[in-house]
Formats: sequence, C-alpha cells, structure tokens
Amino acid sequence: MMCWTAKSFIQGLSYSVKYCSKDNHLQKICLYSKLKPKKCHILDWSGSTRNSTVPPGSILPWRFFSCKQEGTEIPCKRKKIASITTPELLYKDLLKSEQKNWNEISGRYKAMAKRIKKKIEELHKKYTLSSESPRIKVGESVYFEENGCIFLSKANDVDEGNVRILFSAEDLGFDDAFIQRIRISPDQRYMATSLKSENSEAATCVVMKLGDFPVVEKVIPNVFSFEWVTNDVLYYTSQKNLKCQDVFMTTFTKQKHTELVYTEQDARFFVDIYCTKDRRFLTINSNSKTTSEVWLVDCRHPFKSPVLVQARTKGVIYHIEHRNDELYILTTYGEPAEYKLMKAPVSSSGMENWQLVYALEEKTKLIDLEMFSDHCILFLQNAGHLYLNVISFVSHSVQSIKLPAWACAFELESHPEHTTSTCYFQLTSPVHPPKRFAYSFKENNLIEQAVQEVPIITNCHTTRLLAKSKDETLVPITVFHNTNSKELHRKPLLVHVYGAYGIDLNMSFKEEKLLLIEEGWILAYCHVRGGGELGQSWHKDGCQHNKLKGLHDLKACIMLLHELGFSQPKCTALAAASAGGVLAGALCNSNPELIRAMVLQAPFVDVLNTMMKTHLPLTIEEQEEWGNPLADEKCMKYIKSYCPYHNIKPQCYPSVFITAYENDQRIPLTGVLRYVQKLRKAALDHAGRTKKKGNWIPNIILDIQANGSHCDSSWEDSLNEVARQLAFLKKELEDV
Repeated sequence: MMCWTAKSFIQGLSYSVKYCSKDNHLQKICLYSKLKPKKCHILDWSGSTRNSTVPPGSILPWRFFSCKQEGTEIPCKRKKIASITTPELLYKDLLKSEQKNWNEISGRYKAMAKRIKKKIEELHKKYTLSSESPRIKVGESVYFEENGCIFLSKANDVDEGNVRILFSAEDLGFDDAFIQRIRISPDQRYMATSLKSENSEAATCVVMKLGDFPVVEKVIPNVFSFEWVTNDVLYYTSQKNLKCQDVFMTTFTKQKHTELVYTEQDARFFVDIYCTKDRRFLTINSNSKTTSEVWLVDCRHPFKSPVLVQARTKGVIYHIEHRNDELYILTTYGEPAEYKLMKAPVSSSGMENWQLVYALEEKTKLIDLEMFSDHCILFLQNAGHLYLNVISFVSHSVQSIKLPAWACAFELESHPEHTTSTCYFQLTSPVHPPKRFAYSFKENNLIEQAVQEVPIITNCHTTRLLAKSKDETLVPITVFHNTNSKELHRKPLLVHVYGAYGIDLNMSFKEEKLLLIEEGWILAYCHVRGGGELGQSWHKDGCQHNKLKGLHDLKACIMLLHELGFSQPKCTALAAASAGGVLAGALCNSNPELIRAMVLQAPFVDVLNTMMKTHLPLTIEEQEEWGNPLADEKCMKYIKSYCPYHNIKPQCYPSVFITAYENDQRIPLTGVLRYVQKLRKAALDHAGRTKKKGNWIPNIILDIQANGSHCDSSWEDSLNEVARQLAFLKKELEDV
C-alpha cells in the first residue's frame, strides 16, 4: 500500500489514450487481428470515456487517435471529370493486372487455406468465451444485442419468454450493417443506435421511441458519436470525409428542432463527445495528435452554451471526468510530459488551478483509467507486466495488485455502473483466451471468475526480452513459444511490429496465434519506438524526424532473437498492418536478409507521395506524425530516406503477401498497386542480373478484397483472409 495525497508526485506517468477514444478506437494493430465471432460485435454501450466504435478484431485506422482533422471536403475527382483520365486508366489497368495475377496463383494456397480455416473455427469454438452479448443495465431493465437485433428484459431474467425485441437492423433495411453503438435515454423513452456497413466508415444513427410498440423517431446519417444529455435531448457529431468538425443538438420534445452547437475551425483537430460517468456533464472534445481542448455542457441545462475548461495549449493533451463538483483531468501538462491525474473545481477549471492527484513510478505506463463514485481504477504496465492500482477517494490510499504474469492485455466488461461495488474485466494474451476477473471495492481484493469451462493453456512459454538499438536504447520484445519445442533455431518465427501514433501492438487473444504455437511456431512482438508501450516519450522518440529509430529498433529486435536461438533468417517472417507497413517495408528494403517472408494488411507504404497531397482528407492532421514535406525540404528528404516505395531497389527481397481493400478510404489502393508493381520489378531485375544457378525469385502477391474496408470485414471474409495469409507463410517458411 502506498499513501495517496494531492501533493504526492512520483515521476513518469505514461498513458495510452484509450481514455479519449477506445474506439480506441482502436487501440493496437496486428496483422492477424480481423477475426471476430459471427454476427457478433462488441458494442459501445457505455456513456463513459471508453467508446468502442471499432468492432473487435478489426484493423485500427492508421490515421487513428480521436483527433482526425476537419476541413473543407474535397469532392471525388470522378464526380468532377466526365471523361476518363490517364491516371484512372492506369489504375484500372493495374487493378485488372493484379486481380488476374491473384486468380492465377491463388489456387496453390486453396487446399492449405481450407485446412487452416477449419482449425481456426475449431479453436474458436473451444476457447471463445460465451457468445453472450454485452449488456447494459438501466434501472431494472437490461438491454442487449444479438444478430442485429436489440432486446429488452428485466434484470436477471433474460429467458426467451421474458424478452422483448426493440429493434431489428434487417427489418429497417440495414441488411449489411452491424450495430455499432447504443445509447438509452435516462428515462428509457428513447434509444439511439448507430449502424455501420463493413464497406464504409460512415454510420447512421436511428432514434427509436420505445414503448409497447417501438417506432422510428429520427434517422441521422453520417454520425460519429452521440449522447443523451437529458431524457429528450440528443447531442451528436457529424462525420464527413473521415473527419468530424460539427456538434449538433436535436430535441424530441413537442417543439422538435436541431441546431449547430459547436464547430471546429482548425483542420488538424477532430471532435467527439461523451458523457462523464456520473452523467453530470457532456464533454465536447477537440483533439489533434498533440493538443486538445474540452468544452462542457451541463446536463441539467442542455440548452446553455458549452463552457470551456481550458483553452488549447500547444503540446498539452487533457481529458475530463467529474466527481463531487470537481473535474478529474488526465493530462500531459507539466513535467515530465507524460499523462498524470489532476483535479480542479468545476467553477475554476483553468490550468492554473490544476492540482496533482496521482502520478506513477518511472517507466510505468497507464493503459486505462475508469472512474467510479468513490474509487478510480488504473490499469498499469511496467516492464511488460500488468498491474491494477485502485485509488480510494474516501481513505486517500492506493492498493496495487500485480496481475498474472501471462497477461498481456485487458478489457473492461460492458459498462460498469458509476456506483457499482465490483469492477469486472478480462485478461488475455495473444495465445491465452480471455479470463474473467473481478475487483471488489468492498472486500479490497481480486477475484478470479470461473464462469466458463475454457481449457487452460499450459503448453506456451512467455519470455520478455530487451534488445539494444543503434543508440543504446533498450527495446522490449515479448516472445511466445511452445514449451515442448526443441531446437528453436529451426522453428518458424513470426515477428509483429507497428510503431506509430503512440498505439500499442495488439496483444489480445487470437485463435490463429494459438494455432501457430501448437504447430511449433515462435511469435515475437517488437514494441519499437513510435508506439505507445512506454508512454508519450516512446511515441515522440519514434515519429517525425525520429522515425528511423523505429526501424533501428526493429532490426535490433530481430537480430537479438536470432542471436538467442529463436529461429533464423530463412525461417523468419515479418507481419504488419496499416501504418506498421512503414517500418516493415523499410526493413524489407534496408535488411532483406533478416527475413524470408513478409505479410502486410492494408499497409501504408507510400509516405512521401501521400504527405505531399494536401487534398487528401487526413494529410494535414498526419503532419504531426510524419512531418510536412511541402514546407520543409529536410523533412521531405528524411521521409524519402525511409519511405518503403521510394527505397525499392534491385536486390534479393523476401516473399511478400499483401491484403488490400478496394473500399479503403484511409490507404488508397493506388499507392499499394504502385508499390507491388515496383517491388516485383525490382525483384525480377535482381534475379535477371545475377542469373546464378538456383537463384531464388520471391513471390510478390497482392490479394485485393472487393468487400470490407480498412477497419471492418465480415466474419467470413476475415476468416478467409487469415487462412490465406497463414497458408502463404507456411509454404514460404515450412517448405524451406
């Protein structure tokens, strides 16, 4: 136990901004991260800070964070130009060429992919927790979703005979959409639900008037976030061209009306909203990658103008919760520039009145924070291990609990009530199925919940390593392998990397990872700079003019793994998704001899050309991550020095398998097509020049999906993608 006072100051709080948007968002990225239960999406039920607009297992937006920029929408060129231009013809030719190439070579993977798919489905049935959907309790009522329908029952009584159906996506004409978020008005007279197609990032909000015969009251297109402020007043943000700029208020009183409440003028900022846990305030959050500003709407007076908490200050990020007329502020304000918990009176919320509440030991990262009426729970990570710290606002004390050593990730269950006496959550790792735990505030202890009879994984060993990078920085690696495996240097190794936006690698359970472990593979997760594993400074040390540090980290990690006897280059593959494609593609150019194969999913591989095109919807915002090559010649040269597309050259490349999406709004297919064409030509040029006997020519394969998007694919499509990717890896590594 350690004493807790407002004056205590322990240096070095780190925090991954799940707090602002677990839509976090997105949170972490990993290649094989697209599996999810059939017709089952983890919904965002809560009214808290932890949203969940991204379904489980999806790729997270590489232009992520809750701070995408807003500006003038640039209409699609095809709408403006009647005739087909040369670039359009070239694009169509490249697309047809790659589709033809895939059709010709895909047959070699079909049989193996079919076997892999069957094994993954079996593991899913064996290890997945009960498919029971998240539930939200409002008074004596319980709301839950199954197969595109929303049901209502009495608390603790969900038998079929006592359940009412309130909503059916299919009946309303949303056949191809899934339910993304649900909000119930305080008096339960209205329900707002957002539906999202797997081929689009835009969501539609449907407001139902509940009662004996629920009816549709209003349909609002292109909505990102929404909250009930009172029984009949709904606030929402509109999304246009991947950006959110406007906040609206719409009423369901006798005098129905909708009005604009807030508009963000800065193109670098993205706006979302949420209610504090006690529902006292609605917060309007305007965030860039490095700076934020919050406005409060008093839920008791929803028609009054929003009140500013603290004007945006360059480099200061903050997020707001409320308790007993005090604002609790999670912020990077002060030294060190890591997240820390502070507080201030509601009546004088300016930065000059912020008082330190709690800070953590050095190199300890705050992964998530959840507020309750008398407690605050912090999920922490230190040296790769997870901890639970419980702050008591009554006794002014902190209880610290070390969680099981095998745990690598956690997830809070459903929406914990503000006044609850127990906090439920699940612990997991890439090869350990979710295990349910509960912390009792009354008993002050952690309880392992044995609800489901899920087999325990005992044949997997977890190792945590530190690799010394080029500048002597120690880079964490998490390694998993079968405890029964012998001669590890001969086993295939799959290395995962991301390293951007301060986002951690996805360390949650995936059946395909357990399958690889059971078949003797080694899995390694390289927590390189640019990611968020060690806090804000870890991210800053790997972005903009420091991006090459992430590449040096990755190289050091792979070399250490080989030195310690974890596989060897000819049995090693690299996996990355989205922005992780930058470091993976860069390593493929700089040190192709370290790996035999690479699998990329919706990869960002043309940084320079993308950042030179300011008409793209997210380019201005991305300058805080990659720099501005248009305004800074040094920046342009620096990006060019590591950009995967610009550094392709004739040499012996590893085999590459890329999955891309025609409907990807975040990473245009055009850039991926050019990258594949250039890479394939370079590999063939090298093979033609050397003409050595038995010269190896790598397979450069592009699998273009007509369905799905950057963030979502159906269960069946996701399963097929993973099966094809694994079939490719097995042929490349196991047939050596």
